[in-house]
Amino acid sequence: MINLRARSSKDRVLGFEPRGCRFESCRAQKKFMRIEKILIPKEIAQVAKTLENKGFEAYLIGGCVRDLLISRKPKDWDITTNATPEQIATLFTNTFYENEYGTVGVVNDGVEDETLKVVEVTPYRLEGGYTDKRRPDSVVWSSKLEDDLKRRDFTINAIALTLSGKIVDLFDGQTDLKKKTIRTVGEPEARFNEDALRMLRAIRIAVELDFTIDPATQNAIATNAKHIKLMAGERIREEFIRIVMSPRPQIGLILSQKLGILKHIAPELEEGIGVAQNKAHSFDVFEHTLRTVEHAAKKGFSLETRLAALFHDIGKPATRRWSEEKKDWTFYGHDMMGAKMAAKIMARLAFPKKMIETVTTLVRWHMFFSDTEQITHSAVRRIVTRVGKEHIWDLMDVRTCDRIGTGRPKESPYRLRKYHSMVDEVMRDPLSVGMLKINGGRILEITKLVPGPSIGNILHVLLEEVLDDPTRNTEEYLEKRALELAALPESELAAVGEKAKQTKEKEEEMTLKEIRKKHWVS
Repeated sequence: MINLRARSSKDRVLGFEPRGCRFESCRAQKKFMRIEKILIPKEIAQVAKTLENKGFEAYLIGGCVRDLLISRKPKDWDITTNATPEQIATLFTNTFYENEYGTVGVVNDGVEDETLKVVEVTPYRLEGGYTDKRRPDSVVWSSKLEDDLKRRDFTINAIALTLSGKIVDLFDGQTDLKKKTIRTVGEPEARFNEDALRMLRAIRIAVELDFTIDPATQNAIATNAKHIKLMAGERIREEFIRIVMSPRPQIGLILSQKLGILKHIAPELEEGIGVAQNKAHSFDVFEHTLRTVEHAAKKGFSLETRLAALFHDIGKPATRRWSEEKKDWTFYGHDMMGAKMAAKIMARLAFPKKMIETVTTLVRWHMFFSDTEQITHSAVRRIVTRVGKEHIWDLMDVRTCDRIGTGRPKESPYRLRKYHSMVDEVMRDPLSVGMLKINGGRILEITKLVPGPSIGNILHVLLEEVLDDPTRNTEEYLEKRALELAALPESELAAVGEKAKQTKEKEEEMTLKEIRKKHWVS
């Protein structure tokens, strides 16, 4: 790691004006700083050093600088320079250059940390108009850092940093970092008309960092929200995923709804606003959804589980009916309806097919552990088959989040713990002769016995011996032992077989007892 040293150790951020500064207009405003004790990984520093050693400028830029300044580990690293893409590519052994914006990917071979494997190096550039609100009509390389900074999205992402510790901050990004504010570089409408995805990015950064969005930026988002529809589903998906995976996804969803973005991404979610539920719920469908997702984030659950929590009741508005008999609202079939709606939303956002299948399966079966009449061991085995062993605990997590989302404070009541125990019980490897590396057919073949109770007795004895010592579960040992057992008188074999069977049943009983003890159920 490279330690950037400041002139003084008294202050973390010190005003400093380096000699030979080209940005004369910025001196009076102290747009240049030096900072101390910022650690930059050696793999990143080496890329910048390579550029500098060849006479080029090199600045860390964007989210990595922002994160460094707030003591947050960067998830990716970007460098901007006055070198052209062709010049950048010739300086490094392993690079790729597959875009029209000049970004060259520099690959750090042999690095285990995924965040350090690729450094994106981009020339200073000027951009033409954005007629499609997605990408610039033209890109021109520049020799001036300020040209590159003024095209950036937000002030906190427009701070440049050299290896020597010099900061260039033309738009008061450090002030906004201290105020925890998201503000655009220049006029917000101009920035959002260049790339409409920046509106969703503002919300995403706000929830990831626990920042607020300044009023002018919020107003511009509300005014231009409809333009988000012009974005490719893949680009929206990536920002949406980061909102869902943030520590505060519920805040991101509320902001998206209030500023008019959500209705252009997943309008089906907004249909739950004001939709009252039955007596088991304290909140309308939308607030229940927010609280369900909030708990999934609090527990650190997977993306699939969080998406299932988000979509689990999306079918309720369409299936809500009043029951005169119950004097309450019913939502029959909302799980099936919700699975179809979730699949449609995720396909629209270009989610991978496998993830769509996983999430929709969790949505489809999220009601299983609500229906007490269905809960038998055979029913639990069927649901494990439908959902898959790899996702059955995700389903249980969705059920837990759903319960908390209703306003009930207790996460694991007895009934839910009982369901967890039953899943554990049916998921364990059963103590059966199927575990043995020999079967009845092979025993018949080597012992020359006729089919009958003797074969079962031999298998039970072999199972008992393997349970006692798993190293015995080899073909060689089992075949030799089967021949020895087959030579016993029939009455003696029946006795040892029955004893072995009873031992297995006791083992089964002890295993189930331990599982139920773990879940505090009987």
